[in-house]
Amino acid sequence: MKRLVLASGNEGKIREIRRVLAPLGFEVLPQAHFGVAEADEPHGTFIENALAKARHASVLTGLPALADDSGLCVQALGGAPGVGSARFAGEPRSDERNNDRVLELLADTEDRRAHYYCVIVLLRHDGDPQPLIAEGEWHGEIARERRGAGGFGYDPLFLDPLLGKTGAELGLDEKSRISHRGRALAVLVEKLKGK
Repeated sequence: MKRLVLASGNEGKIREIRRVLAPLGFEVLPQAHFGVAEADEPHGTFIENALAKARHASVLTGLPALADDSGLCVQALGGAPGVGSARFAGEPRSDERNNDRVLELLADTEDRRAHYYCVIVLLRHDGDPQPLIAEGEWHGEIARERRGAGGFGYDPLFLDPLLGKTGAELGLDEKSRISHRGRALAVLVEKLKGK
């Protein structure tokens, strides 16, 4: 098994990424396993933040590192909450308050188009000049009220119009297949198979 540090402490991400990369011979270890704290995410783009997180983990562990950055982009809000998705309603982080904020801002808005975006970066070493980069998008719209008990983040509001369900109403396997992160992971797997 090739060891890979994941620049995240999110248990859901850890499980999902392990499940996808294990068949390719990767042992995915969270950065906390090595005592690595979360990196700052000061940048205005998803790609810059993902690179910063991966580089931080790789420098401190000496291992290849994988990081993702993702968020919700709402058309009528000019792409917000975007890279600030986790803290859209301020500190401390709160999915509940973030969802309330989106509903409040869109209360009188007919255009409810939105998409989730995810970028995954894999650095083979901390100075890797050509990291593997995989992107995924999941297009939908913002519902007028929360629906479903699953998922996390904005899933209770994010409605997939083709399925007629929010992210919080989907089973884990179904969501993993169609979500922004699931799509980005599928692209990453294809790139890794080609190496």
